[in-house]
Amino acid sequence: MKEENWDLVIRPRRSIFQIDFKAIWEYRDLLTMFVRRDIVVVYKQTILGPLWFFVQPILTTLIYILVFGRIAGISTDGVPMILFYLSGVIMWNYFSECFNITAKTFTENAGIFGKVYFPRLIMPLSKVISGLIKFGIQFMLFLLIYLYYLLYEGSVRPNINLVLVPYLVILMALLGLGFGIIFTSLTTKYRDLNFLIAFGVQLLMYATPVIYPVSAIPEKYKLYILANPMTPIIEAFKNAFLGSGFCSFGGLIYATIFTAIVFLLGVLIFNKTEQNFIDTV
Repeated sequence: MKEENWDLVIRPRRSIFQIDFKAIWEYRDLLTMFVRRDIVVVYKQTILGPLWFFVQPILTTLIYILVFGRIAGISTDGVPMILFYLSGVIMWNYFSECFNITAKTFTENAGIFGKVYFPRLIMPLSKVISGLIKFGIQFMLFLLIYLYYLLYEGSVRPNINLVLVPYLVILMALLGLGFGIIFTSLTTKYRDLNFLIAFGVQLLMYATPVIYPVSAIPEKYKLYILANPMTPIIEAFKNAFLGSGFCSFGGLIYATIFTAIVFLLGVLIFNKTEQNFIDTV
């Protein structure tokens, strides 16, 4: 009998601890296609197109300046309001997008998962990478405004912590991805979580120093805010560019450990759910 040689052999995953990085690399073209789709298709039939990448953070920042800066009179530690709020907005937008979109991975892609084989982690990874591209575009907007205040106003004080910025972005991406794949795994059985995720992420923003500095928090509540792993990340980002806030290496170590635990736990739950989620979606 002639021996059959196959180009691709699909075997069931034997362990939830197994992450097939080789398969993900082999399907990198599919990953690229998903990223391109997320960037192009969403704005393809809109009037402003990619300009929405700029419009959303600008409008959000202007509203924060009016409501929290002018009306509520919340301090920005002497930093120009537009830079203080814009820096927080673009950082939080990336985290929340990673969280919210990856949290819908199984429910929104059940049709594709049920018909075509590919490493399932490619789907949430594509969301994180496409979100990173959007973050990069919005970050360029921040830099343009930042350079104006740096060169002509002299009201900001960058420091050596700028070298930490790429690490802070990676931490945000992994934290959002970790939480997202945990919740997408849970929503295959508990659909009620879909209604809580967007609301919960919005509430979490108010427990993160996006619209206020840590120095403005009463001492009795400060511990709870510092327990939020996003707090040291956003504060370190603002400190690096604006010279306000603080950069706590202890806080960053805490955020790193927290992120690693959430991400690894998310991958384990994702792998376990992936094996039989079609039966429950």
